[in-house]
Amino acid sequence: MSSDQQQPYEQQGPYDPYAGQHQRQHQQQYGQGQAQGQQSYGYEDPHVTQTWEGQTWDTQYQPVVQAQPQPLAADAAYLPPQPAYPLPPEAYETPAAPVAAPAGPEWTSPTTSGHTRLTDAQRARAEGRSPIIAPGLQPAALTAALGVLLAGGAALGPYGLLVPLVLLQAVTAAGWFRLNGMWPARQGIALAFAGGLAADVALLAAGRENAPAAIMGTLGVWVLLTLVLQLRSHADPDERMYGLMATVTSAALTIVAAGHLGAAPDAVVVGGLAVAAAVVARALPLPGPASVVVALLAAAGAGIAAGALTDLGSSGALLGLGAGVGALVGLRAASYDYPSRFVHMTAGVALPLTLAAPAVYLLGRALA
Repeated sequence: MSSDQQQPYEQQGPYDPYAGQHQRQHQQQYGQGQAQGQQSYGYEDPHVTQTWEGQTWDTQYQPVVQAQPQPLAADAAYLPPQPAYPLPPEAYETPAAPVAAPAGPEWTSPTTSGHTRLTDAQRARAEGRSPIIAPGLQPAALTAALGVLLAGGAALGPYGLLVPLVLLQAVTAAGWFRLNGMWPARQGIALAFAGGLAADVALLAAGRENAPAAIMGTLGVWVLLTLVLQLRSHADPDERMYGLMATVTSAALTIVAAGHLGAAPDAVVVGGLAVAAAVVARALPLPGPASVVVALLAAAGAGIAAGALTDLGSSGALLGLGAGVGALVGLRAASYDYPSRFVHMTAGVALPLTLAAPAVYLLGRALA
């Protein structure tokens, strides 16, 4: 009997049939712990965590790394960008305010690409100046040429006057629409030009003695026709009203130009030459008030010279002066708000002669 079996009965406790198996497992685990080195544990306890101090080859063991707190996306959106490398000291200096370029004649019209520039009209308003540009010498030369043609046609007879008059009416209709910023407006231009042609036909049919009735009757019919056409339009109310006013005004001016055909031939000769002299004098590089005075004196002088060639005589000065006033009003209308070159070559050419027509007709009848 072994020494284990010689112990008293009361010290051994109750009989355990698995005591030998537990003892052998304990000895085997204890021996493996000594072979692997530096492991200490007793009987297995599920509540006790075993700690290994040596190396392990367990591939399922993963060390727990505490994650560092990261900023939220909302907070990161407000963070300023950080440079990848240190910036020089001058990068943190406040840039100096840009120096404005001095205003001068180098200002040009806005470009279609790149940096835009101020237009001449915007620059004039910013500087407190009047945004007005006169048509200039080239349109004035064309107006003078057309006035001479009207004078020559009137000397030949009504049908000789009809050719330059139709040209004047066409340019008047197109120039007024472009002056109001409505381009292209083919229907409105065609309607206004048709009104002028209708007035010409009525004057030729009724005669000079019935010129007021022919002009006023044509104007009334064309205003009514324009109203009917505008009511059938599907545009916005504001746009329809704007188109109505532009069409009515253009038609009225084109029909009024027919007053040259209803006036006395001598009055048309004096008026055409007076307008030619007034617009050329107004285009000269003179100060504003002086330019106006010189233009009116030139118109009166041309009237005196043309009156000497006709039956009007010295009274041609008054007619020439009236025609010159109408010409200056037409130039002022064509000069508003920095118009384009097309406006100058249409409205700037036609309006001086068109607005001189009432003075030519009324003064011609009064002085005859």
